[in-house]
Amino acid sequence: MTAVTDQDRTEHTERTERTGQTEGVVAGRGSGPGGRRTGEDRIEHFQAVEDAPEAGSMEKPEKPEKPEKPGRAERPEGPEKPERPEKPVNAEERRLSAPVAETAPAAPAALAPTRVGHDDRPPRVKDDDPPSRTESDGVWDDGLIARRVTEPVTAGTTPLLPAESRPPRTPTVPPLTYDAPLQERLDALRELVGLSRTRLDSGTLAEASRVLDEAAARRRLSGQHTVVAIAGATGSGKSQLFNALAGVAISETGVRRPTTAAPIACSWSDGAASLLDRLGIPGRLRRRPLQGPEPDPQLRGLVLVDLPDHDSAVVEHREQVDRILALVDAVIWVVDPEKYADAVLHERYLRPMAGHAEVMFIVLNQVDRLPGEAAEQVLDDLRRLLDEDGVALGEYGEPGATVLAVSALTGDGIGELREALGQFVSERTAAARRISADVNAAAQRLRPVYATRRGAGLSEEAREEFAARLADAVGATAAGEAAERAWLRNASKACGTPWLRLWRWCRDLREPPTGRLPLRTQPEEEATARQRVEQAVRTVADRASAGLPAAWAQAVREAAVRGAQGLPEALDELAARTEVPPGRPLRPGWWPAAVLAQAAMTLLQVVGGLWLTGQIIGVMAPNLGVPVLLMIAGIVGGPLVEWSCRIAARGPARRYGQEAERRLREAAAGCGRARVLDPVAAELLRYQEVREQYARVLGTRMR
Repeated sequence: MTAVTDQDRTEHTERTERTGQTEGVVAGRGSGPGGRRTGEDRIEHFQAVEDAPEAGSMEKPEKPEKPEKPGRAERPEGPEKPERPEKPVNAEERRLSAPVAETAPAAPAALAPTRVGHDDRPPRVKDDDPPSRTESDGVWDDGLIARRVTEPVTAGTTPLLPAESRPPRTPTVPPLTYDAPLQERLDALRELVGLSRTRLDSGTLAEASRVLDEAAARRRLSGQHTVVAIAGATGSGKSQLFNALAGVAISETGVRRPTTAAPIACSWSDGAASLLDRLGIPGRLRRRPLQGPEPDPQLRGLVLVDLPDHDSAVVEHREQVDRILALVDAVIWVVDPEKYADAVLHERYLRPMAGHAEVMFIVLNQVDRLPGEAAEQVLDDLRRLLDEDGVALGEYGEPGATVLAVSALTGDGIGELREALGQFVSERTAAARRISADVNAAAQRLRPVYATRRGAGLSEEAREEFAARLADAVGATAAGEAAERAWLRNASKACGTPWLRLWRWCRDLREPPTGRLPLRTQPEEEATARQRVEQAVRTVADRASAGLPAAWAQAVREAAVRGAQGLPEALDELAARTEVPPGRPLRPGWWPAAVLAQAAMTLLQVVGGLWLTGQIIGVMAPNLGVPVLLMIAGIVGGPLVEWSCRIAARGPARRYGQEAERRLREAAAGCGRARVLDPVAAELLRYQEVREQYARVLGTRMR
């Protein structure tokens, strides 16, 4: 059965002092079994004493005269005591207190009983009418505390308050504080989780969120206590080791399995109630170690928790072990010579917790069963297994797990373990180191989500290729060629012969030019353009997501696909709004001269024709040479000027077409950038931010 040494958790020290002061009083009080008297027997005893004659060496004091002024009374003969003002006391209190004072044996001055609010009471005056039985029953006068209250005050003692009137004193302990590097890592982890909630599922971020919650919860609790759990397999002797460290049989031991059914805590100092509440250990399972004359300063601040077997056949026991192991500051793993290489221990606990080596103790128990040098051999093999598990060993001054060999039965090695625990607890850094190890473990779990083999991003080459594919899909090249032809046509209109302009004018009447790019009207052309746009989007998404973790690569592709919806229609509308000449094109310097030359050629033709007509009708003198020469010059010169203008217009027309193509390409690229590239770049920027936060969580800088 579980032994109880002290179940009062908050006032253990005060109770010890009060018990020491009143031991002599309690020993001589009772008239019943165990030195205690029931309330009914005590009342009868009081009445008997009042009516009985003087007995033994105790003399009944005479009835004193009533003082003239209330509040002051004559002092009875006895030791010198300072005068104090007396509280008014009714007859019932005097009746209940006087018999006890008369019948109690004289106590030493150092252990004299006290009474609250009744300093230096004068000898009791017997009432004429003793109180009834009903009045006696209503007085709280049973038990040790009642007898303390009803004792008269003796010089040299300190009055004690009843338990009900004394307010509970909760020890105030400073909360836990984290150093700047750890706090920065926690802030980075919190920022990392916040940035990733919309991109990662809750299961991926569950461990990181748990670490943040536990770090915040632990920080609000005591920083002067270190919670250490003792864990082990069935029959490893962890409860025996727990009792050996406490110095008293607290946890049950035996051959029945499982022996420990619930966690039991033992605290070496006050103020650990909130920590144990966090672990879910009820008050009935909270104990104190064996207290000597002086408190053990070596383990002050230690809170030791004995856990059920981690390999118990009862599922609830294993769940309790897993839950508490995630909350304590440190763990003592207890193994025995038979099961120190158990696969369950190494694969389920030690290997996953390899990063917590600085807050772990590996204790080989029951070494008294090993003959000769077998203990050292088993200990060396245990170190080898721990090294294979990745558990760093704290040897030669390096940080890591402490490995010890003890025998809880014989006490061998217990002193060394106690010393190691004392040094570990006195540093007051176990909780912060545990949280730091938890952050490292959470960061390692998130590494596949954030770390990449190479720098990811959208290169300039990929952007240019995407813009070129969109320009081809919208027909930018064809638009430039159309703009070039339009410029040449305008040049031909301005510099061509009147007869050619007349023919073109008649043609424009039948098919008026719109001044805009021709739209794709054929279904096949539209389908081809749509396929080109989709292919361009897939290509840029694949290039942008190359090398990214799966979750972020998927987010990049989804952003690209969302932007591609409606992109072909937007490009068609953009092409329809684009004018072939964006306003009046800039004409070259030779353009007016060519127009004047063409006008002169036309004038020559008109003059020569009119002159020749006048000669034919007889108005003018016959002279065929000059009018015919003028007409021939105009007829030949007009086409010659037009041909010259066409040759001269090729350069400006080409530049005009290129400008139109460039404008359309830029418009298509802007549409693609707004719909596809910007969302993709936003996802990449978000990934870069979380990657930087992840580097802060690791405490390193990632490239």
